[in-house]
Amino acid sequence: MASIRFIHAADLHLDSPFKGMTELPQEMLEQLRESTFAAFDQLINYAVETKPDFVLIVGDVYDGEERSLKAQMRFQSGMEKLNDAAIPVFVTYGNHDHLNGKWTRFALPANVFEFGGQVEDVCIDIRGRRVVLHGFSYAERHIKERMIDSYPVAEDRDVLHIGLLHGSAAGDETHAVYAPFTIADLVSKRYDYWALGHIHKRQILHEEPMVVYSGNLQGRHRNERGSKGFYEVELDGHETKLNFVSTSSVVFERVEVSCKGIQHANEWFSACMEAIDSFTYENGSAIVEIILTDVEEMTMELFSQSGMDEWLHALREMAAEKEPFAFVQKIHIVQTSKLHAAYEPLVESVLQQIDSWTTEQWKGILEDLYGHAQAGRFLDRLHSEDLMEIRKDAEKLLYVEMSKLK
Repeated sequence: MASIRFIHAADLHLDSPFKGMTELPQEMLEQLRESTFAAFDQLINYAVETKPDFVLIVGDVYDGEERSLKAQMRFQSGMEKLNDAAIPVFVTYGNHDHLNGKWTRFALPANVFEFGGQVEDVCIDIRGRRVVLHGFSYAERHIKERMIDSYPVAEDRDVLHIGLLHGSAAGDETHAVYAPFTIADLVSKRYDYWALGHIHKRQILHEEPMVVYSGNLQGRHRNERGSKGFYEVELDGHETKLNFVSTSSVVFERVEVSCKGIQHANEWFSACMEAIDSFTYENGSAIVEIILTDVEEMTMELFSQSGMDEWLHALREMAAEKEPFAFVQKIHIVQTSKLHAAYEPLVESVLQQIDSWTTEQWKGILEDLYGHAQAGRFLDRLHSEDLMEIRKDAEKLLYVEMSKLK
């Protein structure tokens, strides 16, 4: 029998506010705030051009339960374009845009099927081949129960079965754990493909059958690094082919810069800009963290002559003049000099104290910042990765300040 071809996308997060990015110049900030829409437009344009048999969108179309008019208008417009191209779309809503939210209703065109709050099945015919889609939308924001138990086992092997599930593999706490499942749970349903959403990292959890997170269309902060997009899937019941299509309008990434032999400021700026230019040439507009490697004692002495904020500000000004744009969010030092060894015991004692802090102690330490009337509303909730970054920043600052004492 002929194969089918479809698009698997998830986690569009249209109109994401990009909190905590207020340091960006206004023009760059506007591009970033439009990036989720730009990524969505690329998805729509690709579908219209290549005409897949159907499109799956697996949860979190919108960034919040109060769906903005702008986001709904853009989504409705995109669905109209797919309707004009006779491309069916199957949508589930996730924890961010659950069915119990409050929003002004928009009527979507007839080509769009929206799954309800319970697991349901939809049968479609693709050139004489039956395809059954199984899925559900979040009725509430917090779905803790095992919705996987409500998915039926596929009995008819002459039919292609595809599961849509916005949720977390048991034990994976990179995102809030909703609608948990295990790989064994999914395999036991005997489906031909599992289209997953919720985790923003693109990954293949299992190959026979394919169990796939497509990731989100556009990174939203520095912990969502690399190119983002969707999968184009070709499926015939025996073999599954995946083609990743990038849609990122702005890429978050870490860029390494070797400081080997650097003694002068102009050498360092040249090395950084060469690395940044190379990255943006390949990836387009970017928000980067500079990772300085091979940092020797003479380079640390160079850094000690000015505050790290001054180095960062100067590098940002140089990068801002480029097109595509690059914004340097942070500078990290991976130090290998003798100075590191000399002060290591003292630094380690401070870091051990930091490592001993409980979650409650962290909250107390950061209370003034997060409780601030103006600053607090621009800050996202801290995750374990964020605390590790604060620790790394503290370590870097300690070594830089100690180099001034030499």
